[in-house]
Amino acid sequence: MTQFPEAPQDDDYAAVYLEETDKPLPEQINPATRYMYFKTIAKGGKCVISSCRDVIFNRTICHKKLLPEFQADAIEQRRFLREARVSAMLQHPSIVPTYDLGKDRQGHLYFTMKLVHGYTLREVLDYRERYDLTQLTEVIIQVANALAYAHSHRVVHRDIKPENILVGRFGEVLLVDWGLAKVWSREGTEDELDPNAAAASNASERPDNITGQAKLQGTAAYMSPEQIQRDPQIGYRTDIYSLGAVLYEVLTGRTPFLAETVREMTEQIVGAAPPDPSSVTNIRVPDLLAKLTMACLSNDPAGRPNNCTEVVRLLHEW
Repeated sequence: MTQFPEAPQDDDYAAVYLEETDKPLPEQINPATRYMYFKTIAKGGKCVISSCRDVIFNRTICHKKLLPEFQADAIEQRRFLREARVSAMLQHPSIVPTYDLGKDRQGHLYFTMKLVHGYTLREVLDYRERYDLTQLTEVIIQVANALAYAHSHRVVHRDIKPENILVGRFGEVLLVDWGLAKVWSREGTEDELDPNAAAASNASERPDNITGQAKLQGTAAYMSPEQIQRDPQIGYRTDIYSLGAVLYEVLTGRTPFLAETVREMTEQIVGAAPPDPSSVTNIRVPDLLAKLTMACLSNDPAGRPNNCTEVVRLLHEW
């Protein structure tokens, strides 16, 4: 007797049925009506992310577009287009696949991606006591592997933080939001849209505010010293610093530095070393992980691990 799998318990994970897989394809595909049933998931500083139905593939996907006030901004359009193409060109299991790039009926840019169901690492860390260190370290390993892949393709993420790491229901770990990614020309010249040229931060802002509020690209608590100083020569090791800040929080339940304002936070990051992870938590921190974390958080990029592959090797060694 055939044993059928248990039916999904919610609409987000709709079952696959023969009627959907074998329905005929329309003679002409109208891109204006391909995506339907939009539902807002989140609004960021410049973009809105929605879920929608792709009626050609009969699947629910993620749809991203600029907010109305930025849709006519030429620079923001270029950044948005770059984000879509960078995420599409980086084909790795821990990077969300990009499906489509186009313009809607109003001529506004959008791109679509895989819709991932799960939790951000921030949400996981809010319930840190439910997870053992091995589980959380595996998340860091998968993120480091994604970064190693991106770096091998000459891309720096520059916005590594728990909010940009998704942990799926079936073991997926995904590094998202490539909107601040740094790329170079074939000749190695710098990017005129480089956000490291942004204005200095407002000292009255909270340290956990996002880019548009703090006027620093990325979240301050996870930024490297060279990112805070807007160094135009910023390289791959800035991501290693940010990954180290996330690992520090995994080990201790807090960020490497604590402050009331962005200015206080950034001054500490640039001018001081964080306390050893073992000194700020009652949880036992393995020596190898503590040493790796502190190495990643070196003020001098040369003092950090050479690359993310080395970080992965050390995590596996633990």
